[in-house]
Amino acid sequence: MPVNTVSVGMAVTPTVIETYISHYLNRRPLRQKPTAHISYHEGLELIRRFLHYASFHTVEDIQAFTSQWVPVPHWVYSKEVDIAAACLQRSADLLCAQLGPEGIRQVGGQTWWQWRRDNAALKAEWIEMRKDYDERKRVGSTNGQRVMLYVHGGAYFFGSVDEHRYQMQRHARKLRARVLAPKYRLAPQFPFPCGLHDCLATYLYLLVENHDPSTIVLAGDSAGGGMVVSLLVTLRDQGIPMPAGAILISPWVDLTHSFPSLGGDGKLDYIPAHGFVHKPSMSWPPPNVDDLLELEGRSNKTSHKETHSSRVSFSRPSKEERAAKKEAKAERVRGFSVRSTDAPDRDELLKDHGAAPDTYVSPDGTYSIGPSSLLSLKLEGSLLEIKDQIQLYAANHLLTHPLVSPVLQPTLGGLPPLLIQVGGGELLRDEQIYLAHKAAQPLAYIPPPSNQQTPEAIQAQAANYRPTNVQLQVWDDLCHVAPTLSFTRPAKHMYRSIAQFGAWALARAQKTTIDILDDDSISFVSGDSSASSTSADVDDELSPDAIKLSMPQSAQHVGFESITKKVNRDPKVGRAGDPLPAFDRHMIRQRIDRHGHIYPLAPPAELPALNLPSIEVGVPKPGPVNKWMKAQKQWNGKFAKEKLKVQKRRKADMEKGYEGFDGETPPPTALAGRRVKDMKKEKRKKKSWGMALWSLWGSKHDEMTIVREEKADQKPNQDEPTVDTEKTIDSSTESKPAKTPPKPRQKTFAKGRTSTLAANDAASRPRSRSRHSGVTDKGQIATTPSTPKPTAPASPGPDLAEAMPVAPVRMASPLPSPTSEIATPGIYVEGMSRPQSPDTLIPPTDTLTTRPTRGGIAYPFSLKVDGPDSGDLNASTLTLNSVHPETPGLAESGENNEGLVNGKESKSEEMKGDNERPVVERFVTAGMGELATLDNKQTEKPERPAVERFVTAQEDLSTLAAGDKP
Repeated sequence: MPVNTVSVGMAVTPTVIETYISHYLNRRPLRQKPTAHISYHEGLELIRRFLHYASFHTVEDIQAFTSQWVPVPHWVYSKEVDIAAACLQRSADLLCAQLGPEGIRQVGGQTWWQWRRDNAALKAEWIEMRKDYDERKRVGSTNGQRVMLYVHGGAYFFGSVDEHRYQMQRHARKLRARVLAPKYRLAPQFPFPCGLHDCLATYLYLLVENHDPSTIVLAGDSAGGGMVVSLLVTLRDQGIPMPAGAILISPWVDLTHSFPSLGGDGKLDYIPAHGFVHKPSMSWPPPNVDDLLELEGRSNKTSHKETHSSRVSFSRPSKEERAAKKEAKAERVRGFSVRSTDAPDRDELLKDHGAAPDTYVSPDGTYSIGPSSLLSLKLEGSLLEIKDQIQLYAANHLLTHPLVSPVLQPTLGGLPPLLIQVGGGELLRDEQIYLAHKAAQPLAYIPPPSNQQTPEAIQAQAANYRPTNVQLQVWDDLCHVAPTLSFTRPAKHMYRSIAQFGAWALARAQKTTIDILDDDSISFVSGDSSASSTSADVDDELSPDAIKLSMPQSAQHVGFESITKKVNRDPKVGRAGDPLPAFDRHMIRQRIDRHGHIYPLAPPAELPALNLPSIEVGVPKPGPVNKWMKAQKQWNGKFAKEKLKVQKRRKADMEKGYEGFDGETPPPTALAGRRVKDMKKEKRKKKSWGMALWSLWGSKHDEMTIVREEKADQKPNQDEPTVDTEKTIDSSTESKPAKTPPKPRQKTFAKGRTSTLAANDAASRPRSRSRHSGVTDKGQIATTPSTPKPTAPASPGPDLAEAMPVAPVRMASPLPSPTSEIATPGIYVEGMSRPQSPDTLIPPTDTLTTRPTRGGIAYPFSLKVDGPDSGDLNASTLTLNSVHPETPGLAESGENNEGLVNGKESKSEEMKGDNERPVVERFVTAGMGELATLDNKQTEKPERPAVERFVTAQEDLSTLAAGDKP
């Protein structure tokens, strides 16, 4: 069955249903894991099931499915551009210089990887928020001051810009940047260094288009992250201006699988623990070592013996010969052989391979790389010979190349600042942690020599560059490239951290302030209490004060110490997305839980990745190799007929010859090395409803957040009370019900007990509008309730790109907020013996009709009513308007204009004597250029105000009672 929306839907639907049921039946084991959230759990299992389903189909089928056209949301602006041929040629020149003569020989030449099917141009896609694009065009900014060059992942052989657009548009929205994504060529048809050539050309295109390097940040996930590291190293070594920084999301930087985490079971990850295997096709797998040796006329002794026997013997083969032939056929299907002999040393390995000049044996004799990429390993007392190609991106002899496995670079110093995000539950965890420390401490993690670089070459480069500043974030139990699950709460914190680092890197490079979007107040994920969360993880998410305030008063001191100990297991040092702290020895080392809380990362001595001896880096380990062998045996056995048929056809085509390149030997998988005159043209992309639904699910949070932001922008600020001076409310004759405050969200605690939380989030962020946070080059952040005033765009110049205010600006009011001090800590309500929880304080959205007021004065406490006529007035509804000289009922209450209460101590004097009570703010209105006062001589009603300003009640009441001092 072909890979399409229907077949994929049929394959994954049972998994979705099963996951939904098991999630609620087995909540206890999931309570402390990211899978405690149903959205994360479903997304993880869905991707895992899809990759398993894909393994039963060909590489071409998966490539076609993941590269199908996906519609662009209406609120996203996208534009496809062609990369100029001059950029491609310049990129090829730089890459040849980086590879050197020996590297060019290893990859098989210097021209085949520049070939493109149908002479098609390299394309890239601009992705930007439409409102940012409109604003940039309005102010006349062409390039902008922030650009993200994003390289998508997909194990180097699948995926596309269409598939990853929902992630890129999130980065564009959070950073308020323009994202440029190259549509680079994919393996195995275009193996290393084709993709690197395209990505380097795309970066050169930005420079040619007058984008200053200080306005560019690089980013990539998985294989794209590894590509970004190789791109940065090439730029550094070839003297090309470096970008402002780089963001690596779960980068794949060691294709030899030499680190301990690859030996795990991968239960918290969706990447297959055995690697990627697929149904055989003309693209994969390529001819194996035996096929290549026979083609070159260098077959081994066994092959010669079998060929001679088949030519001269017409008798029935013996039992031994039949067994040997059967084993040779099985070996061809498996792609590897195992000899049960004692592990040979270095000399025996050389002797076994005939001392071929192109055979490399490691210094300790652990492995060797022979002719035609024959990889031999010492494996638990046996000699394993791997004859099939392991990785789709590069042949076996290139796996140790420093541009293929950047973890084997002589040094990663001299690079721009890096953010490396690592999933704590992913199989590639250790190599990413190692990469971060290697960049920050280049001399402490020098790689061993290999068939690609000698000890002398490594030592010559190791001390050439200064250490690189690295922010390392290890996210507890998260999977590989967790931002793929953009609809989950852990991903929200990861996107926020990426935006914060990107803004810091740009501000550092430009020596300015970069503002980013802080949409926490209107974020759909932030405001969602998510019933999918188990009761146990609520205690872990909230602070002790919030838990205490949410508990009944009678139970607040019962067992609270145990709850506090549970919450404060480790000292928190911040939250994901906070401003960057200072670098300590060129590193910021952070461990982050699924709620975004930051903790100190374990010391290097406790991290397995950093305790691996340097001589073992880049050396395949028994754990990953055994899992690969088991999968190869299972899949190749299942598709044995298909594989033998493909190998026979490929071998016949090789004997006929291809349209090759003079003097060059492209890799067996390269389409350039086996192209023919009647090659069919590449098919046009089709629309994929399956990929469209996945993209819709992934971008749903962004769409809902944008809708909320638009609604918040259209409505007046809910925090600002409004006053209509044309209407005077007589509280003695008319009483209007107060507005009901929003119902607090409920959290469920253990044993089914529910409690109303104190709305911690509401106290720490605004209620309606999104904010823009200004990030400086020191990592400091200044947050305001509204967007700061835009600066004028800088004049274009050859060395600096234009400044770009890329979003509509909501101008801040020149007057302070009328509610800025209402909910001041320390306010006591009469009759209460302890501070109120945030829910019992006067809510910021309260109107003037819900508290005692006069002319805009709002008191957050009830007024006492004394005197013989107090029975006519209700203290809970008394307002200053009700005792105004012109208000009906004033004469009956016996009050005059000289004070608030006739013959008794005025309220202003009572306030003056109470030093513990805070100063209360009020505002008065001004119309027609004159300030409307509350002086006792005022007899005319002021006109409707045009502007509001604020005056403290203490100052105003002092003026009113100036003549009534005791």
